[in-house]
Amino acid sequence: MKSLLYVSLLAFTIADVALPSTAQTPALQQGVSVQMAMTNNAQTVPAADDQDAWVIAVTADGKLFFGVHPETSEGLQEQMKINPRRRDQNVYIKADARASFADVKKALQAARVGGFDSPVLLTVQHESAQPGVVASPKGLLVLLSPTTSTGAATDLEIHRSANEVTTEINGAPIAWKDLQSTIAESMRGRVSRVVVVQADDRLPFGSVAKIIDLCVSSGAKIVLPTPTL
Repeated sequence: MKSLLYVSLLAFTIADVALPSTAQTPALQQGVSVQMAMTNNAQTVPAADDQDAWVIAVTADGKLFFGVHPETSEGLQEQMKINPRRRDQNVYIKADARASFADVKKALQAARVGGFDSPVLLTVQHESAQPGVVASPKGLLVLLSPTTSTGAATDLEIHRSANEVTTEINGAPIAWKDLQSTIAESMRGRVSRVVVVQADDRLPFGSVAKIIDLCVSSGAKIVLPTPTL
């Protein structure tokens, strides 16, 4: 039977996980500039800075761009289908931390329609920049469909209540400081270290990215279920 671990993040507000408005992130190449979510465990993805990189941008007010070209949700899906790409090419989603997760899901939907099963969510890191060194883009790789049976995965639900964020993992309320260890414990002894994340559409992307980042720090692979239409 699938095990759900319910977690209540006490005193965990949306402000705790959103990127400060004063930290403006420079654009990749000549793409759309957004204020990306800040994380600690993103991996280097230098290909995201290639001239022919496929980058979907999501602005704070929900506008979608394929490269620098504005698109509707339907138009973005069409671009994913008709544009030629290399066999090994991935797609990178550069979402503003303040964008609603509902709008980020439109980008994930387009990626899934285009045949991308593991897009990368671009973020910025808490690390200090070295003078004279151009840092490579970094991001969190996510899966859009489960690679194993749902019974073998940890299910994590993220909800918004007023200005607070709560999560559900298995019946016991715990404090935010205990979330990482609880996730790690839920995966102990499992062959598949997969966390399936279901997030409230109203949440800012920065909140969702922070919790995904926390799961990644525990060695989890992240699934954001994204059905095709």
